[in-house]
Amino acid sequence: MSLAVREQVPLAPLTTLGVGGPARWFVEAASEAEVIDALRWARERALPTLVLGSGSNLLVADRGFDGLALRVRAGGVRVLGARGDAIEVEVGAGERWDDFVERAVASGWAGVECLSGIPGDVGATPIQNVGAYGQEVAETIVRVRAVERASGSAVVLDRAACGFGYRDSVFKREARDRYVIVGVTLALRPGGAPTVRYGELVNRLADRLAGGGPSLAEVRQAVVALRRAKSMVLDADDENGRSAGSFFLNPTLAAPAAADARARARAAGVLGPGEAMPEFPAPGGAVKLSAAWLIERAGFPRGTSEGAVGVSTRHALALVNRGGATAAEIVAFAARVRARVLERFGVALAPEPVLVGFTDGETEGL
Repeated sequence: MSLAVREQVPLAPLTTLGVGGPARWFVEAASEAEVIDALRWARERALPTLVLGSGSNLLVADRGFDGLALRVRAGGVRVLGARGDAIEVEVGAGERWDDFVERAVASGWAGVECLSGIPGDVGATPIQNVGAYGQEVAETIVRVRAVERASGSAVVLDRAACGFGYRDSVFKREARDRYVIVGVTLALRPGGAPTVRYGELVNRLADRLAGGGPSLAEVRQAVVALRRAKSMVLDADDENGRSAGSFFLNPTLAAPAAADARARARAAGVLGPGEAMPEFPAPGGAVKLSAAWLIERAGFPRGTSEGAVGVSTRHALALVNRGGATAAEIVAFAARVRARVLERFGVALAPEPVLVGFTDGETEGL
């Protein structure tokens, strides 16, 4: 197979943050076979490989990436058949996630309606175990098809082998950089009821819940509206549009650590009369806190700006490039936010985007 390998391809236009330098080499792979061929090409030259989807969860260093950037374009949606009360649907990694969700909702397939409006490609969803408004993609994934980088062999991992957790999977831990995902099979429920259990979504759909209940399409519309109000959908006309979505994960703490954060919040005087710090129960008796609340109460309210970098005017979890920012400036601003939250609440925030091309020293504050 003849690969179309390009050199010095700018990566900034291929990311939603819009920053970063070029890839030394670049390939678009439209099939599993082309992915295998591209990985072989990189192995023969001892090159590191960066797998690209739509760049919605990626921060590339200003120097760029000195290796092969592999953009996976393998597409297609194939209905495999019934699986109990569900149907299995195989989706190519290069399909746009929200396009697939729209198709699922239009087809009456329940299971991913609350994940509407999330930017990115299907292949990225198992890595991050994307979740929003009361659903996670792990709930519907049956298996993931991937290519092992070292051998070029195709492998299939079932749901258990994916090791899903909160915004986490085996692909971010022990199998990090081991596989390139080329397809995802999901089990969806034809004619199933939508999932409406997240407080904000429940409030939005209160009238419909009091009646006959919302349809899948109504839930999708409500979710997209909620995300749009927070600038969490891709919109070229949105002043907050150049972001990677949530820059930090919501921290999950052991109960004593959460109690310490609560005490620090009271001592710092950041709680209003009768106000409580937002917190939610997590598995194993842990407590999940709101990173957005911590960021705002640490002194970075929505709309905060430092030069070309700032906090979204609509959601404190999104750090935005207001135009002309560098990757170094975004990292430095994020490090200041993290340091302030740690100083005030004793909580260490973890970044959500994948950081590419930086040295350890350059990201030490994250």
